[in-house]
Parts: sequence; C-alpha cells; structure tokens
Amino acid sequence: MHTNTMLASWVALVLLVACAGRQAEARAFFVFGDSLVDNGNNDYLVTTARADSYPYGIDYPTHIPTGRFSNGLNIPDLISESIGSEPTLPYLSPHLTGQNLLVGANFASAGIGILNDTGIQFLNIIRITKQLEYFEQYQTRVSALIGPDQTQSLVNGALVLITLGGNDFVNNYYLVPYSARSRQYSLPDYVVYLISEYRKILNRLYELGARQVLVTGTGPLGCVPAELAMHSRNGECSVELQRAASLFNPQLVQMISSLNSDLGSNVFIAANAYQMNMDFVSNPGAYGFVTSKIACCGQGPYNGIGLCTPLSNLCPNRDLYAFWDPFHPSEKANRIIVQQILTGTEEYMHPMNLSTMLALDNSRT
Repeated sequence: MHTNTMLASWVALVLLVACAGRQAEARAFFVFGDSLVDNGNNDYLVTTARADSYPYGIDYPTHIPTGRFSNGLNIPDLISESIGSEPTLPYLSPHLTGQNLLVGANFASAGIGILNDTGIQFLNIIRITKQLEYFEQYQTRVSALIGPDQTQSLVNGALVLITLGGNDFVNNYYLVPYSARSRQYSLPDYVVYLISEYRKILNRLYELGARQVLVTGTGPLGCVPAELAMHSRNGECSVELQRAASLFNPQLVQMISSLNSDLGSNVFIAANAYQMNMDFVSNPGAYGFVTSKIACCGQGPYNGIGLCTPLSNLCPNRDLYAFWDPFHPSEKANRIIVQQILTGTEEYMHPMNLSTMLALDNSRT
C-alpha cells in the first residue's frame, strides 16, 4: 500500500514537472485585426458588429456564443492550441488580469480595417491605432506584474498574428456605389495607399517589441456567400472583389519582404490566405465539404443575406460547410487554414511557415 502511495506521488510529481515545463515553453500570443480573429472584444462595445447570440458558438466547447464569428474555434484559438497555450482572452475582458496577462491578449475587433474610416457604420469598434495603444497599455500592466525587463522578454519572444485588409474593400471602398474612397482613388491606387498605411502599422508593431509576426493576406473576397448573394447569378465569384484581392495580396508580400530587408531579419511572415481559402472554395469535395457557396447559417440566396441570427436557416452538420455565416469560415475550414499556416509550402507561407519560424526562434534561445 505504501509502495502504491509512493508511486502515485511520484507520478503526480512527474506530471506536475511536465505541465510546468509545457507552460514555460508556451509563448505569449498577441492578436490584432478584424472579425476573422476577434475573440469577443466587441461584446463589450456598443456596436452592431457582434457575435454574441445563438447560434454563434454552437460547436464551441461551452456551446455558448463568445463573440467569435464562428460556430466553434477561430484561427487564433487553433494557433494557441498548436503552440501549447491557452486561448487568448479579449483585451476588454474583465478576466484578463494577473497570470492570465502572461498568456497574451487578443486586441482584435470585428469591422475594422487598415484605415480608420473603414467600418464607420459599426459605430464603436477598436480601430487598429487603438489596438496598438492597448498593446502599449498591456505592456505597462504586465510591467507592474513582472517588471519591465521580463515584460520586454515576454513581448520579444511572443507570437503575433495580424489580420487586416478585407474590410477596407468590403466595408469601405465597395460598401456603397460611389463611396468616398472609390471617388478618391482608382482601385490600383487605393491598394497602393492601403499597403503604404499597412507598412506603418507593421513598423509600429515592431517598435512595440513584436519580433515574430504572422501577417495574413485577404481571402477570396468575391467568393464569400454574402457576395454571391448580392452579385452572382450562377454561383460565380464577384469579379471586382476578386480583382481587389489579386492586387492587394502580392503587394502585401512585396511590402513584407521589403520591411524584413530593412530590418535585417525575417520578423514578418506572410500567409497566403487567398490560396488557403481558394483550395476548398474551388474544390470543396476534396476537403469533405458539400458546399463552399452556401453558408451554414443565414437566409436568402446562398444563405448570404443579412446576419446569422436565432431565426436564420441553420445547417445540422457544420463540418460539411466551408462557410459558417455569410462572411466567415467554419471551424473545420479554419483548421485547414491553420494547418497550412503551420506546415504549408512557400506557395502558402513566405518566407517560411510558422513551424519553421518557431523552430528557428527556439534554436536561438
């Protein structure tokens, strides 16, 4: 009996040490951007850009809405899972205190873009300039907890994800016919302007201590159910929005390469979200989907009109749908995207995938 007790204590000790080691290895994770990566900040704001009611979260572990624009886990959740970390809490969450701060934070807010005039119809959202201010505030809060030197180490060693750009087209340039930005710029000139503004944002992230930054391009904007419902007769993607994505994404990669060259280090990694999405959009059956045109939750043609609400059509098996709602991928689609982020070839990840980036960083420390 005594031997069994000793054995149980030894096993418990081994497990404790293993868990402590895992936590020590788990790096902090910071998330910036829009609804594709928002973990619930907008729940704390007066805005129409929110996902706080059923059936959002129907497949989340708690089966309740969390503010994620997903039936279940979103891209940041799945990245957290892959790096052995807890999911990041929204920065506005009252639970983001004490030790929870050391996991990182999610500053993302649905509806925002590269430009501060993007998403004005959503009223009170956390624009990217404010997200970066919150990141500074976060560092002050953590410094009070563990000191400035340890805080700098935590931030320098952290993984950062930033997802911007889609709303600058969908909820700005193409929001209404003859929008202010479309009168000001031709599409090619608008893209050049967006990229120049995005470079300033990434530079600021670097100034604030970010050293491993994953930057996602836009997906195939013209192929989401919302755009099919508005512009498609036979299920074909919107030509104009596809053109916008095809102009924006290559210039984003060029800008990131230029920025890394200036910094003398591969701080920024470009994720080809367009191709990651197009793989299952153009061939849904190969990925186990029955459709990549019809949203699981919505109404009207392609379930692409309006918002996903308790009164919307709802598919019984979310894993069969590439799109959860008129704009956002399902959890299963997010898993496919994150797998490419982790292990994808240079077609998907430039200049390297996330696994390689983290392995290189670990070898330096």
